[in-house]
Amino acid sequence: MDARADLGSLTDAADRVTEALGGVQRLGVAFSGGVDSSLLLARAVRALGPDRVVAVLGVSPSLAAAERVAAHDVAGFIGVRVVEVATREGDREAYRANGPDRCYHCKDELFTRIDAEVMARHGLDAVAYGENADDTRRPDRPGALAAREHAVLRPLADAGLGKEDVRQLARALLLPCADKPAAPCLASRIPHFDPVEPGKLAQIEQAEAALRSLGFADSRVRHHGEVARVELATVDLPRAVSDPTRDLLVTAVRGAGFRFVALDLAGIQSGAFTLPLITHRPGDGGG
Repeated sequence: MDARADLGSLTDAADRVTEALGGVQRLGVAFSGGVDSSLLLARAVRALGPDRVVAVLGVSPSLAAAERVAAHDVAGFIGVRVVEVATREGDREAYRANGPDRCYHCKDELFTRIDAEVMARHGLDAVAYGENADDTRRPDRPGALAAREHAVLRPLADAGLGKEDVRQLARALLLPCADKPAAPCLASRIPHFDPVEPGKLAQIEQAEAALRSLGFADSRVRHHGEVARVELATVDLPRAVSDPTRDLLVTAVRGAGFRFVALDLAGIQSGAFTLPLITHRPGDGGG
C-alpha cells in the first residue's frame, strides 16, 4: 500500500472516530496531554464543536507539574477548556500497595470523580478516553477494566487506530504533542509491591525534570530505594556516560535525594515492572 493509500485509510478511520461521537450531546474527554487523548479531543471538537467538549484532567501527586502545564497548552491549541479534577488515589490502600493492578485503582478513582463531580455540573452525557488499538492487545493495561465498568467510550481503539496511526493523524493536525514521548504517571517508576508514597513521587519528578534540563527528553527514573535506575533512549546513552554530561547527570539525580545512580543499558522499557508479573488470558480483557 502506497503512502497516499495509507493516509486515506487513516483518514477513514479518523472519520469513524468522529462518526462514533455523532450521537453525543456533550462529551468529557479524560485528558492527559499525551498524543492519544489529544487526538481524541481534537476529533471530538470536529464532531461536536468546542462548546460541547470538555477536557478533564486528573491532578494528583502522580502527575508531574510539567505534564500538567503541557496538557493545558495542548488543550489551548485545540481550543477546548480544561476542567481539573483532584483525584485521591493515594487514599486507596490498594493503590498504595502498588500491585500489578495499581492502574485499575487509579483509573477507577478518576472515572468515579468524573461521574460524581463533572458529569452533572457540565451537562455531559458521555465520557471517552484515549485507549488505542495497540493498548487493547497489551496485558498490562488494567485501567481498561475500570473504563469498561464506568461505561467510558474508547473511540480510537474501536476505529482500529494504533499508536503510530494516532501519531500520523496528530501530525496532520499539527498537534504540538504529535511526537511527544509517552509519559506514564510517576507511580509507574516504583517497583510493584514497593508502596507508592508522595515522597518517592516527588524524588522521581525532580530527577526526571533535571534530566530534561540536560537535554534527555525521553527518560525514566526508576525508584529502587537509595538507587535511581535511569532509563534513556538508546541513542542518548553515549552522551550520558561522557563527561561533562555524566558528572552533571549524577549530580542532578543525587540532588533529588538518591544515593546511587545507575544507567540501564537496555534503554527505555515500557511496562518494565508490570509485564513480567502478568499472564494474559484470552477473554479477560487484558487491561
